Amino acid sequence: MKLIFRKYIISRRDVSRRILLAVGLTVGVAAFSCNHSSPASSTGVTYTCPMPQDSVFSDKPGRCPKCGMDLVPMHEIHSGSDPTEAAGSGFTCPMHPQVHSDTPGACSICGMSLERIKTGDEPLSLSLEMLLKPANQAVVANVPMVHLAQREEDLELEVLGDVEYDPRFSQSISGKVSGRITKMYVKYRYQKINAGQPIMEIYSQELVTAQNNYLFLLQNDTGNHSLIASAKQRLLLLGMSPKQLEEVARQGKARYAVTIFSSASGVADESTARDIPSPVVNAATRPLSIKEGMYIEKGQSLFTLFNPSKLRIALQIFPQHQEMLKPGDKVTLRPESTPGAEFTATIHEMVPYYQTQSNTLIARIPFDNSRQKLPVGSTVRATVFTGYKNAGWLPEEAVVSLGLDKVVFVREQDGFLARKVKTGIVSKHLVQILDGLKPNEAVAANAGFLVDSESFIMTKNAAQ
Repeated sequence: MKLIFRKYIISRRDVSRRILLAVGLTVGVAAFSCNHSSPASSTGVTYTCPMPQDSVFSDKPGRCPKCGMDLVPMHEIHSGSDPTEAAGSGFTCPMHPQVHSDTPGACSICGMSLERIKTGDEPLSLSLEMLLKPANQAVVANVPMVHLAQREEDLELEVLGDVEYDPRFSQSISGKVSGRITKMYVKYRYQKINAGQPIMEIYSQELVTAQNNYLFLLQNDTGNHSLIASAKQRLLLLGMSPKQLEEVARQGKARYAVTIFSSASGVADESTARDIPSPVVNAATRPLSIKEGMYIEKGQSLFTLFNPSKLRIALQIFPQHQEMLKPGDKVTLRPESTPGAEFTATIHEMVPYYQTQSNTLIARIPFDNSRQKLPVGSTVRATVFTGYKNAGWLPEEAVVSLGLDKVVFVREQDGFLARKVKTGIVSKHLVQILDGLKPNEAVAANAGFLVDSESFIMTKNAAQ
C-alpha cells in the first residue's frame, strides 16, 4: 500500500552534535554567556535558556536576554565521555538534549518523559494514524521546541497616545451681553492671549442703557450711594472694566462701543485638538467662527482659552488590555515630536467610554508641559508598567494567529499536531496561555515555520 503524505517537513538535527556542543560548553571549549563571559564557573554549574534555539549559556542564574525566560542549570556531562557513543544509547529529553540518562525517567528541567536516543540513520517513530491525519491538523517535522513556563512576569504594555489640552485648566469666553461685534482682536485659533488683553469691541443697547442710568444717578442723586453702587456693579458684571467706568463718569456720556478684555491667559480654541485640519487652511491659522459684524447672544460661548503648560495625554487602550491598567500605574512616555525627551508620569483616570471609531478606551495622563513643550495633537509612545502577573507563558513565535483562532503545534511522536489555545495578555514577546495546553507538553518554538496558509484556513481543536 502506498501512503501519500500531503505535507512532510524534515529538518532533523543531529542529536550527537548538540550533545557535543553541551560537552564543549561545560569544559569551556566554546562559551557564550548572557554577559559575554565564560560559562565555566568555580562550581562547575552551567546555566542555559530552556529554548534551545537561543543558544544562551551563563555561569550564573539569570534571565535569557533573547526571550526573558529563567536560565536553568544544565546536567553535568563529563568531558571524558564519548559523544558519539552517547548519541546512540541512553535517554534524553526531546526539548533539552543536554539532559542525558542511562534509564528512562522525567526531564529535570521541563518534566517531560525522556526518550531513547536514536542514531542518525534510524527511521522516524510515526504511527500510521499520525501519517494519515489531514495536513491541516498534523505536520511531520523535527524542529526546536519549548514548553509552557509557569512563572510571574513583570508586565509592560506598549501603547500610543495623543497630546491634548487639559480642560481642567481652561476658561470659556462667553458673551455677557447681547450685541453686535464691531471689532475683533482675536481672529484665529491657537492665538496666544494674555490676561488684560482686549478681545473685541461690542455695541450693546443693554450696555448703553445701563451706562445712562449710572450717569443719571451720578448727576441727579449723588447722595444715594446704594443705588450708585448697584448701577456700577451691574456695569462691571456686563463686562465693563473699572477703568472704563471711571472714564464714563469723567466724560459724562455713555460709550457705544465697549472693549471687552480677557480675564485669563492662554491660547484660543473653539474645540478639542482632535479636529481634522482643513486641507486649504492650516490648523494653526484657521479663523475663528465668530467675526466682526456678527450678533452674539448673552451667554453664547465665543471660544475657549486653554493653558498650554497644563496638558494631558490620552492613551489608546484596546479592550482586551483594559483589566491590566488602573489609575496610579507608572508610564514612560516617549514623544515622537522630540526624540530623546523621555519622561515618566502616572495614569490619572480610565475613561469608562468605548470609542467606536478606533475600538479603544482612553487612559488619561495629565502632565506639566512647561518643560517638555510638546505640541498639542502630537503622538506619544508609552510603556505602561502594570505590575506582576503569575501565569503560563509561551514565546510569541510559538503561537500563530488564524484570525479569531490561536494555534500551537504540540509534539506527538516525531510530528506535531495543531491545537487551538485560548490566549490572554501579550507582553515582552510572551503570550499568556489561558487554556488548551498542559505544562509538560512541548510545542514547536516557531509555529509559523509549520504553517501552510492554504492548509490551515480551517483548523480543528484536537481537544474537542
